[in-house]
Amino acid sequence: MSEKTPQPLDLAAQSAALQDLYGKLAEAEPAVMAGSIASLSEDEARFAASQWRMIWRRFRRNKAAIIGGVIVLIYYLVALFGDFLAPYDLASRFTQQVYLPPQTVYLFDEGQFRPYVLAVKTEYDQNLQRIYVPTDEKVYLNFFAEGTPYKFLGIFETNVHLFQGSDGQIVSLLGTDRQGRDMFSRIILGSQISLTIGLIGVILSLIFGSILGIASGYFGGIIDEIIQRLIELVRAFPTIPLWMALSAALPTNWSQIQTYFAVTIILSLIGWTWLARQLRGQVLVLRESDYILAARLSGASHARIIFRHLIPATLGQIIVVSTLSLPAMIMAETSLSFLGLGLRPPTTSWGVLLQESQNLQSLALYPWVITPAVVIVIVILAFSFLGDGLRDAADPFTV
Repeated sequence: MSEKTPQPLDLAAQSAALQDLYGKLAEAEPAVMAGSIASLSEDEARFAASQWRMIWRRFRRNKAAIIGGVIVLIYYLVALFGDFLAPYDLASRFTQQVYLPPQTVYLFDEGQFRPYVLAVKTEYDQNLQRIYVPTDEKVYLNFFAEGTPYKFLGIFETNVHLFQGSDGQIVSLLGTDRQGRDMFSRIILGSQISLTIGLIGVILSLIFGSILGIASGYFGGIIDEIIQRLIELVRAFPTIPLWMALSAALPTNWSQIQTYFAVTIILSLIGWTWLARQLRGQVLVLRESDYILAARLSGASHARIIFRHLIPATLGQIIVVSTLSLPAMIMAETSLSFLGLGLRPPTTSWGVLLQESQNLQSLALYPWVITPAVVIVIVILAFSFLGDGLRDAADPFTV
C-alpha cells in the first residue's frame, strides 16, 4: 500500500481561519461561552481584530481627534447644504443696515419656544456716525420660509431656506458688512469654495507622492536617483511667482473659479514632493525589516510587497499628510485671495471676505467683519487634531 503524499501547508488559509475563529470568539457573548473559552485575554482579542478595527479602536480613544473629526464633518455638511442654511444669497443687500452689529437671538417669547431678534432703528451720534438702537419690536424667525430661489444640491430648484425674518426684515446673526450684506450667509456660501476647491488637487498630490516616494525608497539605485533629482527640480520653482504666471497664461475667457481650480491642480502636481520625501525615508528603513525579507524569500512580487506591506506600514503618514493638505489648500486660497492673486469679488470665499475686511479702521469700529478668520482658525485646528489622531491610530507600533 502506497503512502499518501503530504499536502503542503497553506499558511495563508490557516491564518485566515484562525483569525476568523478568534473573531467569532471575541464577538460572542460571554454568557453563552463555556469552560475555558468563556472570555479571551486582551492579547487574544487584539490578535483577533482586523487592521481597520484596531485603527478604529485606537482612534476612538483620542477625544481631541474625535472632536476634530466631528467639527470637520459639520463644516462640510454646512458647505454641502449651504444654500439652504444661508438665509440670504450673495446678491442680497440691506442698504439701510450697513455695518449692522450681530443681533442677539432670544429663544423664548412669553414662555414658548419662539426665537426672535429685536428690530433696530438707525440714528446718528455727534460724529455723524451711524448707530443702531434696539427697539421693542420683535422680529420672529420663520423656519423653512420662502426666500431667494436656488438649486438644492445642484439637482432641483427650490426657494426654501432654514429661516428668514418675519415681514421681510433682516435677521443678521453675525452682522453685516460695508454693503449691508449678511456675514452669516456669506461665510456659509464662501465655505463651498474654500472647503471644496482643493479636494481634487489633494487627491492627485497624494497619489503622485505615495507612488513615487515608495518606489524611490524601495527600488533605490537609478530609480531613486531619477525621482530625487525630479523632486529637487520641482521644489526649485517659487510658488507665488509660478501662481501669477499660471494665472496669466490660462485662457482669458475662463471664469475666476475655473482659473483658480486649474492653477490649484497644477500646483498640487508640484506639491507631492513633500510626501514623497517623507515616504522615501520610511521605506528605506522598512525595506530592510524582517517581514519584507521574508516576503522576498517567499517569492512575493514587487507589487505585492509595495501594496500589501509597505503602503499599510506607511498609511499613518499618508493619512496625516492628506488631513493636513486640505487645510494647507484652504490657507493657500485664503492667503492668495487676501493678496489679490486668487479669487476676487464677486466670487466669494473666505479669503475674499478677509480681503474685503483688511481696512484697520473698519476692524476697530466693526470687529465682526473679521469673523471669517475665526472660522478658518477653527477648521485648521480641527484638521490638525484629526490628523494627529489618525496618525497615532494608523501607527502599527501603537498598542
